[in-house]
Amino acid sequence: MSQAELLPLRAATASDATVRPSATPTQTVTQNVAAAARIHPLTDETLCLHGAQLSVPTYDRSALTPAVVHFSVGGFHRAHQLLYFDELAERRISDDWGVVGVGLHSRTMKDALAPQDHLYTVVERSPDGERARVVGVMVGYHFAPDDPTAVLDLLTDERTRMVSLTITDSGYRIDPRTGLFDADDAEIRQDVHEPSRPSTVFGFIVEALDRRRRAGMPPFSVVSCDNMHRNGDTARAAIVGFAGLRDEVLAQWIADRVAFPSSMVDRITPHTSPEERAAVAQRYGVDDRWPVITEPFSQWVIEDTFSHGRPPLDAVGVRFVPDVGSYELMKTRLLNASHCALGYLGSLAGHTSLDHVMADPVFAGYVARLMDAEVTPLLPPPDGIDLAEYKRTLLQRFANPAIADGLPRLCRRGSTKMPHHLLPSLRQALEEGRPHGLLTLAVAGWFRYLRGTDEAGRPVVVEDALADRLQRLARAGGTDPRPLLAETALFGDLGRHPAFVAELQETLAALDHDGVRATVAARTLGPVAPTR
Repeated sequence: MSQAELLPLRAATASDATVRPSATPTQTVTQNVAAAARIHPLTDETLCLHGAQLSVPTYDRSALTPAVVHFSVGGFHRAHQLLYFDELAERRISDDWGVVGVGLHSRTMKDALAPQDHLYTVVERSPDGERARVVGVMVGYHFAPDDPTAVLDLLTDERTRMVSLTITDSGYRIDPRTGLFDADDAEIRQDVHEPSRPSTVFGFIVEALDRRRRAGMPPFSVVSCDNMHRNGDTARAAIVGFAGLRDEVLAQWIADRVAFPSSMVDRITPHTSPEERAAVAQRYGVDDRWPVITEPFSQWVIEDTFSHGRPPLDAVGVRFVPDVGSYELMKTRLLNASHCALGYLGSLAGHTSLDHVMADPVFAGYVARLMDAEVTPLLPPPDGIDLAEYKRTLLQRFANPAIADGLPRLCRRGSTKMPHHLLPSLRQALEEGRPHGLLTLAVAGWFRYLRGTDEAGRPVVVEDALADRLQRLARAGGTDPRPLLAETALFGDLGRHPAFVAELQETLAALDHDGVRATVAARTLGPVAPTR
């Protein structure tokens, strides 16, 4: 992996280079009083007060052209895509690519960003220390239910050349069995019948594209930044499928004229807690309603196909490629699948964060062997990427104690993540007669997690749209995986592989009888004594 693939951040000041040492109680009180006196709100007017503590925009924000509209602004978008556009402005490469955010379901982000003139802080943490910067490339934010007309006007504005999405993989409403858009939803039907007042992302995008078509304007590109293989194809299927409910001629125009480049995005970004916000205020003197904490690593690979101008993101570390498929497979099957495996198995063992899991050589050895022995042989090597180095980097990122990525985040939405990230490798390994015991162990960890307790009997919260049904099946089955495997929408034909079903049942029984750590060790390093 070349250095050009990593987001090149501006140099931090010496005071930002390392974390300050702990203080005595008396020193802490004195420091807190002093810090409170120098904490200032984050706005355009106060940027001059923050430059000594962290990096701030030096470009003219008022000169930015609002060319990108992003739906569903969250922590990841603010730690990833927005920083690349911010670099374009900061390095004076281009001021033609300002970003406007749009929220569909919650006004929380607007309430946080609007009083701050849409500025926010990104803190990058590594074991060696941290550095922080204020990002200024977001020039506006709309909560769509407040004023859908304003969002449509924004999308129809000739300056808008790109629409990007982080709506989660399930947000595209593609039926996994048919690959077709699922229109069975009241909001979807309402958007079809009343297109001038949409409420869904599909309603907004399709109505705006129709208005641009009728006005003779070029369409914007639609760039999915969600963790799915061929996410551009998924976005195309969803938007063209929705358009077909309205007008087949419009649907065909979109299919012919709109670019849907697939992209691979990568940066670990945990949820920002109130304690983290307070720590940012204390250290940097910035009263940011919603700062973002992230890791040093960042990667973005995009298919080089655009409808209406391509942003010069390659100048700031983005890789444009003819086909992003092999890069997506590398990331989803190595990073995301490993997250799933470690999240469920680590949670069952009583861990709460990924760095703690990786501090145990049994789990660290398991994930390294999972990637090397069972996943990598199934992957087409991406051009310009050293897979061995990529995997070494992943292990370092997983173990980063400065991020302390919470396992509940990794375990969330398993019914979406596992079929996209881990089960494809398992299915391919079965079809090709390759080793798959460690992949099977990850599935067993998920099934055991769905019972709702760890191995010590402590409750774990299953956050999943299908939680009620999946938990009921997991508890009814116990060590018998067949009730869950019968959910063919998730598992396809995996339940029709007798040898695999028997292996999965044996692994579930081992988790119950021997404990998680001993079971992982036995299948990775050889048997060890049970821990309970």
